[in-house]
Amino acid sequence: MRLGIRLLFAFFLINGLAAFFVLRVFMAEIKPSVRKVTEDTLVETAYLLAAQASDDLADGKLGSGSGSSTSRFAQQVQAAFQQPLRVWIWDTRKAALDLRVTVTNAQGRVLFDSAGLDVGADYSRWRNVALTLRGEYGARTSREVATDEATSVMYVSAPVVQGGTILGVLTVSKPANAVQSIIDSSESKMLRGGVLFLLLSAAVGFAITWWLVVQVRKLRSYAQQVQGPTLQEAQGSRITRAPKTPEVPNVPGELGDLAQAMDSMRRRLEGRDYIEGYVRALTHELKSPVAAIRGAGELLQDELPAADRAMFAQQVVDQSLRLQNLIDQLMQLSQLEQRSALATVSQHTSLRACAEQAIAQLQATASQKGIQLVLQGDDSQGAWDAALVTLAISNLLANALDFSPAHSQIVLTLAPQRLAVQDCGPGVPASLLLRLGERFFTTPRPNGERSGSGLGLSIVQRIMLLHGGRLQFANTHPGLRASLDFSAQD
Repeated sequence: MRLGIRLLFAFFLINGLAAFFVLRVFMAEIKPSVRKVTEDTLVETAYLLAAQASDDLADGKLGSGSGSSTSRFAQQVQAAFQQPLRVWIWDTRKAALDLRVTVTNAQGRVLFDSAGLDVGADYSRWRNVALTLRGEYGARTSREVATDEATSVMYVSAPVVQGGTILGVLTVSKPANAVQSIIDSSESKMLRGGVLFLLLSAAVGFAITWWLVVQVRKLRSYAQQVQGPTLQEAQGSRITRAPKTPEVPNVPGELGDLAQAMDSMRRRLEGRDYIEGYVRALTHELKSPVAAIRGAGELLQDELPAADRAMFAQQVVDQSLRLQNLIDQLMQLSQLEQRSALATVSQHTSLRACAEQAIAQLQATASQKGIQLVLQGDDSQGAWDAALVTLAISNLLANALDFSPAHSQIVLTLAPQRLAVQDCGPGVPASLLLRLGERFFTTPRPNGERSGSGLGLSIVQRIMLLHGGRLQFANTHPGLRASLDFSAQD
């Protein structure tokens, strides 16, 4: 599947799911929101009408004995219901009042009903009336047909009060189907808006995807033109003419950064500079031990005291070991650089087991210097090459031993997918931290010597690259902390 189709599909999927859940939330909130507003309006209406009915109820004009015709409140309410009504509320037409008003006395007996149905009925058992008579907020929603939600009616009651005494209860009710048209209209608008949103999202997604694909194609064309030789290509064939340098594509943002990174990579892969730098550094490293061996060998040809002869002989051995170590590390690094990926690992490798093996390999050297190697933390496992991980830890330990003072401590700390080696040495100047891991780059030992080759940390760097991880350094004052982070591969 092409990149553009994948991006477009992902864009539609994300926007579709977002639109679905947003619409679902809004649709679920429409009905409760409308009912909340309706209840708020009914509360205000009930309290206003209750204030209007208080005088008539106190005078007994709403009582069944005196007849509702003598009640000014009853006459006004009936007149309001008989008045023709033709209004438009936004896009909804309203032709009649949907309210029903009832008034009960302090015993819950209905004295007035705008619908004329329940005069004389006992409402004291209804929750809204009972709560209001007790001085609490009374409201309820009941269905006229128990199995049909559309027949729900909302009742809100207010106390009819005079002189601080509750004389009765005025209840305003409104059927749910009276606001159903408003709910239906809102839901219809929401659905139309959702469809329009999806169509606009599709257009925007198509435009963004097309633009991104065009930019990626520019990068692909540029990458195909890059012909910078690798080290192996330069060694295996003679380059007679440098390839034409392609123009870096002008693309914005992170893609532009990627284009610049690709151009930087091309320059770094140009064979001549790479090989010349490699050979120059290697020659420099070989010069010192070779000169030392030659000088000691010439002196050994003369008659020397036994102590001097032993000293120069030991110098030959030490420098030979240094050369052998340099050759071994070069071979290890060369083999690692030729590998583009790790072999399939059949079982997970324990980070603690690798650390313990590395400690065992360098325990004798540490004991000679009086340095204690401490392993702490919790183990973790992963699909790693055990031999390479052990080699990386060994190189970090060897580097820490070179810089640690006698009778100090080196601490190996395990954490999930991580291992850190902390020494008590002088650390590294902050300006040089980023250079650690470069081939043949070394810093002076605490005794002023420069005995290392810098290949040990290069090997560690390459091992971490093969594992998809990172090698990190930080000064801890005192000491240096080197960390292997395998979590970057997840």
